[in-house]
Amino acid sequence: MSIRGLKKKQPKTFKVKIITVDAEMEFSCEMKWKGKDLFDLVCRALGLRETWFFGLQYTIKGMCTWLKMDKKVLDQEIPKEDPISFHFLAKFYPEKVEEELLQEITQHLFFLQVKKQILDEEIYCSPEATVLLASYAVQAKYGDYDPNFHEPGFLAHDELLPKRVLRQYQLTAEMWEEKITAWYAEHRGIARDEAEMNYLKIAQDLEMYGVNYFPIAQNKNHTDLLLGVDAKGIHIYSINNRFSPNKSFEWSSIRNISCSEKELTIKPLDKKAEVFKFFSSQLKVNKLIFQLCIGNHDLFMRRRKVDSIEIQQMKAQAREEKARKKMENQRLAREKQLREEAERAKEELERRLFQLEDEARQANEALLRSQEAAELLAEKAQIAEEEAKLLAQNAAEAEQERQRLEITALKSKEEKRLMEQKMREAELIAVKLVKESDRRAKEAEHLKQDLHEAREAERKAKQKLLDITRLNYPHMAKYPQYSPGDSRDTNFDKGSIKLDLKDIDLKRLSFEIERERLDYLEKSRKFEDRLKELKSEIHALKLEEKQAGLYC
Repeated sequence: MSIRGLKKKQPKTFKVKIITVDAEMEFSCEMKWKGKDLFDLVCRALGLRETWFFGLQYTIKGMCTWLKMDKKVLDQEIPKEDPISFHFLAKFYPEKVEEELLQEITQHLFFLQVKKQILDEEIYCSPEATVLLASYAVQAKYGDYDPNFHEPGFLAHDELLPKRVLRQYQLTAEMWEEKITAWYAEHRGIARDEAEMNYLKIAQDLEMYGVNYFPIAQNKNHTDLLLGVDAKGIHIYSINNRFSPNKSFEWSSIRNISCSEKELTIKPLDKKAEVFKFFSSQLKVNKLIFQLCIGNHDLFMRRRKVDSIEIQQMKAQAREEKARKKMENQRLAREKQLREEAERAKEELERRLFQLEDEARQANEALLRSQEAAELLAEKAQIAEEEAKLLAQNAAEAEQERQRLEITALKSKEEKRLMEQKMREAELIAVKLVKESDRRAKEAEHLKQDLHEAREAERKAKQKLLDITRLNYPHMAKYPQYSPGDSRDTNFDKGSIKLDLKDIDLKRLSFEIERERLDYLEKSRKFEDRLKELKSEIHALKLEEKQAGLYC
């Protein structure tokens, strides 16, 4: 077979892009494929078996619609683009998520879609509930809260709360994070699939959960009502209130639903009840409502029948998987607990080891200090012993010195007594000398006076003698020599002798006075020297007494 023949036999394809809530995929589809062929391919790629909840949605002319499973893809009114984009979304919602969502992938896709609807405000949620739901979303994403790892600001890039809630309360991002983290910390030990299921269990109780809203009118001119289709039935709402329906038709109470152009008719099971008719703006909207009603009604009836073999197998596998995961989670929890306990024990051992090392170091330092102190004490003891010996020696010397000082003191006392006696004697001598000096001074004064008088008398006598001589012997002036044999000459010689004798006595007296004065001066000098010696001896004795008092 030629290559050209192979090329001719290859089917023509077109590309599609499948967008899930958290991923995108591209596939090549054959031109003849129906919607179910593409849908099954996507489900196989995702590993999804609970296919009845999902569908492929696309937007055409501003209106969202679902790809029909029984018609060819290219025969439907789809966007003319390459690749053709489809959104893989949940088309129908379960009544009880915990019982109906069997696969983890189904649960995860529902969790992501419902979370997006709450954040986009397609489903209204109170602020308190949004914080709790956000905490479960954080638990599903980050696992158990660890304050050492999940530091403040770790949720800064996560979209967790609707903008309506953020605008409603004047709180900072840090405050919201603190509130979410407070709940998040309480979810410790919850696995990801369990956290997602808890999220869905809270969300399924919200009034707008799983409801598809369409504008309708009870006549052809006004669009003043909203029609909602969900897993439990059909609900009629006022245009401004999507929470509390004005009228509800449960699937169990509906006998028939018919669609003709823009008119949709709901016939209750009770034939006596009024038939409800309403009008939509477009035929496509009517057909979409009709498809959703059929699908939700089929699922409603299916839930109330005995499960098929496939469903039973899936539920059994889900129970086994849950039991296995539960055991695995318990095992992981035990391992984690044991690991944490081991880490705590390790930390405790490390702390204890560090404490023991610190205590050993302190004990070693204390031992070194004790050794140093012992050495210092030994050295001090040796020094003290030497000092004791030295003090004993000094004590002996001091005792000897004391005895010597006592002896010296006795001698000093005796010498002092002698010196005092000598001083008293010296004072007496000095008094006597002063008296003698005064007496001698007076005598000298008298002698000087007598000498002066004698000299004056002598002068007068000589003058008188000269006068007499001149008068009696005038010729003697001319003749000074005379004959010794003359009697007058003899008398004259006698008078001269008398004068000479008296002059000799005066000279002798003067000499004696001068000699006594010199003797007195010599004795005074010796007495002063003796007094100085006595003073120096007394001063030395006083110094010795002071030194003796210091030693004592």
